[in-house]
Amino acid sequence: MRGCNNVCSYCVVPYTRGAERSRDPRTIVREACDCFSRGYREVTLLGQNVDSYHWTGEGGDVTFAQLLEKVAMISPELRVRFSTSNPQDFSDEVIYTMSAYENICKHIHFPVQSGSNRMLEKMRRRYTREWYLARVKRIRKFIPDCGITTDVIAGFCTETEEDHKQTLSLFEEVGYDTAFMFYYSERPGTFAARHWPDDVDIET
Repeated sequence: MRGCNNVCSYCVVPYTRGAERSRDPRTIVREACDCFSRGYREVTLLGQNVDSYHWTGEGGDVTFAQLLEKVAMISPELRVRFSTSNPQDFSDEVIYTMSAYENICKHIHFPVQSGSNRMLEKMRRRYTREWYLARVKRIRKFIPDCGITTDVIAGFCTETEEDHKQTLSLFEEVGYDTAFMFYYSERPGTFAARHWPDDVDIET
């Protein structure tokens, strides 16, 4: 799929890639089958937010969990990955599908961006720290050996030392395998760039 509908306040993707468009699942399965027949043993389902994949058309409605299963069923020798998840749209059905198929890689990239509810609201992330942790707990329950990785933005507009400490404590609570960590870099045209100054000094 391409594009994104979330319009997080710091993100330029909706302006550069447009609204979400999901590919016909039949073409995805056909492409994965072709890759497998030519000797490839791993495929990745890609989208800015793969969890909101939804195809409506010939053949009926297909959710991301159903698409994931269709690709996993091509062969037990084909490893299947996906990226990137948006926590607000990550469903129990995806968790159950991952736990049911050994060839779906037990790894979820689960960007949190901040451990502070104040910052999450300002970022327009549409979930809370508590909701995020509940999702992680659900993943651990059904996929105990699942690797969880994340993205974090430090120094977003108005962020305080206390906000940052909440992110650090979230890291301790989740125990991520790896993380991509960046200081906030203003993107022209985004909601944040149009409404708030980049007021956290890089040295802070």
